[in-house]
Amino acid sequence: MKKNSGQYKKEIIEVFSKVSGDKNLMFEFLRDILTPAEFEEVSLRWQIVKKLNKGETHREIAGDLGLGISTVTRGSRELRNKNGGFALVLKKFFK
Repeated sequence: MKKNSGQYKKEIIEVFSKVSGDKNLMFEFLRDILTPAEFEEVSLRWQIVKKLNKGETHREIAGDLGLGISTVTRGSRELRNKNGGFALVLKKFFK
């Protein structure tokens, strides 16, 4: 692990927290801090989680999003953690 990694993570969480109320600022920040490929990957991961939450099969999701089954499986594994970030965000915003 890199030196000060924990501190850096806390700082970036603080930044996200502060810009979260401004969608345009959040978009610009994400576009600048992430490579286009990273931005795409994060966006696809969220789509995987939403589709899994709706009950779509791994195969359906992989085909629809053009991903490998293993990518979908990773999202599924994380979603099974009821105290994990995916489950908590889905519960909060998609009741």
